[in-house]
Amino acid sequence: MFDDLSSKLQSAFKSISGQAKITEINIAETVREIRRALLDADVNYDVAREITRRVKEEAESSDVLNSVSPGQQFTKIVYDELVRVLGGQQEEIRFANVPPTVILIAGLQGSGKTTFAAKLAKYLKEQKHVPMLAAADVYRPAAIDQLKTLASQIGVPVYSIEEKDALKVAKGALAEARKQACDVLIIDTAGRLHVDAEMMNEVSEIKKAVNPNEILFVVDSMTGQDAVNTAREFNQRLDFDGVVMTKLDGDTRGGAALSIRTVVDKPIKFVGTGEKMDAISPFYPDRMAQRILGMGDVVSLVEKAQKEFDEDEARIMQAKIRTDKFNLDDFYNQLQQVKKLGSMQDIVGMIPGMNNALKGVEIEDDALKPIEAIISSMTPDEKETPLIINASRKRRIAKGSGTSVRDVNDLLRQFEQMKKMMKTMTKMNKMGRAVQGLKNMYAQKKP
Repeated sequence: MFDDLSSKLQSAFKSISGQAKITEINIAETVREIRRALLDADVNYDVAREITRRVKEEAESSDVLNSVSPGQQFTKIVYDELVRVLGGQQEEIRFANVPPTVILIAGLQGSGKTTFAAKLAKYLKEQKHVPMLAAADVYRPAAIDQLKTLASQIGVPVYSIEEKDALKVAKGALAEARKQACDVLIIDTAGRLHVDAEMMNEVSEIKKAVNPNEILFVVDSMTGQDAVNTAREFNQRLDFDGVVMTKLDGDTRGGAALSIRTVVDKPIKFVGTGEKMDAISPFYPDRMAQRILGMGDVVSLVEKAQKEFDEDEARIMQAKIRTDKFNLDDFYNQLQQVKKLGSMQDIVGMIPGMNNALKGVEIEDDALKPIEAIISSMTPDEKETPLIINASRKRRIAKGSGTSVRDVNDLLRQFEQMKKMMKTMTKMNKMGRAVQGLKNMYAQKKP
């Protein structure tokens, strides 16, 4: 996601980094490179022109701070502009004062509407809401079955009927949601391969009938400028409240995300980054700008970890690390927790500097499988005390895991290095807390 754009923007900043000050000449050169990077990323031409115009004006009017290099100054200017273009601040779903809150999902066929509807239901359920799904996509073969299958995975009810009457489904679902005391109703509507009058009329009729609190337009980010054009047409007919961008984990150039807010003047509210039911997150303009500029997104990574990791387990693990009892079984369990955070490529993208360090390296989601296989081929004693693993044991483990003795050696060596690093970090963290405690005590004693 945005890898190519990030790389080109960072390349543009190189032309000004290391120079003594910002000048009209190096501003012009850098702005020209930024415009080229944006256009290559399929950003709308008018949007790219406006971004670079504002960046140029800000750079020309800014005084370079003595403590900040021109490269850092320019990066800050571009970051601020990207945040502005992406919407400035996160915008959440507006809930009804009197339940149920009705959320209408619209978009073209293949954009990921049905999957997003189920993801949103799961997300809201985790926020302590009681959602219901309505299967109003009555034309696409197996659309209703797909929604029911996804809903069964997350434990959310689905309202559907045998008739091919989307309006009747929407009305019936609203009545049923009230009857079952569901506080959110998510209506999945039909899509087409292209915008047509029949589709628009139907979704407009549903809008009139149920008076939704939110209309979310789902768009496939892989379609680039076509996504922006489709959003414009849908907005003219529906006046939707927000955009959902799916497939941001794919090989997308990112232009649609940077263009759509400006073109339709509607916020991006959610992004989808995979097929799993938890591969959805609210859209934060500042975090996305950081990722585009290669700064990572540590906040989102921490939030993911807090959601998936159990605090009690974490405390037990810290105690094991401190007492040097952390073993390969614990390591295996930690790998399973990491896998819950999402795709490995996505996790790497959230860590500052990692995209540059691993540029051009494809990180597959099954990259951890050989490690898991090696550990699974060990006996309980070997996992508990890796030092007992001699040459014959290594040959047996390699054969059982379908790997080589060298792979086993590499894992054991890396595990020992990791243990030392984790123990050092734990000591440093403990020391840091002690220092902070002394500071607090000193502050309290001061008159």
